[in-house]
Amino acid sequence: MNLFANLKTRGNFVITHEDIDRAHDRARVLAARSRGNWFSRFRLLWLLIGPGILVMLGENDGPSMLAYAATGAKFGIGFFLPFIVLTFVMAIVVQEMTVRLGAATQRGHAELIFERFGPFWGWFSMIDLGIGNFLTLITEFIAIRAGLGFFGVPPWAAVLAALALLYTALMTHRYWTWERITLAIAAFNLVFIPVALLTHPDWHSVGHAFASWQPLPRMEQDTLLIVLADIGATVTPWMLFFQQSATVDKGMTRRDVGFGRVDTALGAALAAAAALATVIATTPLFTHHMSAEHFQAAEFAQALRPLIGNVGASLFALGMVEAGMVACVTISLSSAYAFGEVAARPHSLNLPVRQGKAFYSVVFLLAVLAALIVLIPGLPLVYVVLVVNVIAVLAMPPALAFLFLLANDRELMGDVVSPTWANVLAAAVVVFLIAAGVMFGISVIAPHLFAASPR
Repeated sequence: MNLFANLKTRGNFVITHEDIDRAHDRARVLAARSRGNWFSRFRLLWLLIGPGILVMLGENDGPSMLAYAATGAKFGIGFFLPFIVLTFVMAIVVQEMTVRLGAATQRGHAELIFERFGPFWGWFSMIDLGIGNFLTLITEFIAIRAGLGFFGVPPWAAVLAALALLYTALMTHRYWTWERITLAIAAFNLVFIPVALLTHPDWHSVGHAFASWQPLPRMEQDTLLIVLADIGATVTPWMLFFQQSATVDKGMTRRDVGFGRVDTALGAALAAAAALATVIATTPLFTHHMSAEHFQAAEFAQALRPLIGNVGASLFALGMVEAGMVACVTISLSSAYAFGEVAARPHSLNLPVRQGKAFYSVVFLLAVLAALIVLIPGLPLVYVVLVVNVIAVLAMPPALAFLFLLANDRELMGDVVSPTWANVLAAAVVVFLIAAGVMFGISVIAPHLFAASPR
């Protein structure tokens, strides 16, 4: 460490605090890779996983879990179970490209857009991301406020506690430490699984839904709103920026792409399990014909209490708090990464505050402003979160266009350029998202076209 600390500037190259921390992380990876036994292979996987799990569980945020809860309460077990699995498959296809981009270029998503498509599109992508992220951050604090409200915590105290936890997580000044702390918190997203089990689900109906995608919901505007909300709960623009920048911040290289794919698939599997569990957990509300139109996070838990008991309802509320908290950290970071990349400012969690003032300022400024808005009384929570998810879906095709072009840029990617199968799958995702957006637009303009559709 003293050797690194004593190195001076040579020419135009400076070894920074960020470089030293990342070098130590890479040294551990190289040591594990050189041994070659099964234990070292497992240790290598442990060292390299993180961005994929975080981005997937981070996307299981407040709006997402509320969308899944609304899905179960409104439609029960049926079409939406296999459909949600399909959305996570789409997420794997999209996020795998960000792993290859980050590992191959060692640059973040906004930085590459700025470099390859010019300053206009670079700033456009950053501003577009910032607006979408800010709207989403508001909904994350809504989930935290409402979830803690189940336990009688005042709104101001809930928001203050969330900001304190965000500050604590970021002040480690070490990507590795921050990642492990956040992963530990994110694992609590799986709390929705025991909640689902407490409802004693009809496993025959669950199996039938996966085998047949039945029963189909009535094709109307409300159904399309839930369809887009569930897609937006899984595939959103901030994920592209976060995972690519986190891959770079972690110091992953081309040799690590395979582990990055495993990381992404594992994260998708865990997140899908929590999402499906949330739908199953709220299905009793559908079965008992309880209206979910005005449910908020705490009200979902309160409505479930007579059906699954106080323990189950408490776990559901805590799960909402976790979903909002992890997303507050990851989403605000994606904005800070993008700002640093486009504005050419230092942007790494390995930076102390003194060297990364702009980076950390973006994180806290966005979080504080979103938290203050949430304290405004009378916000229509469920409607807001569903609309935010829909906006995320509508913003996704342009973001995917940049991602597709970058992943197929052979000059950038070299031997990890997108293969044909990846391009086919990515094109299918884009077509599907555009089709879903068009159908929803038609349902808004001409709702009568969907009103009489049979079940």
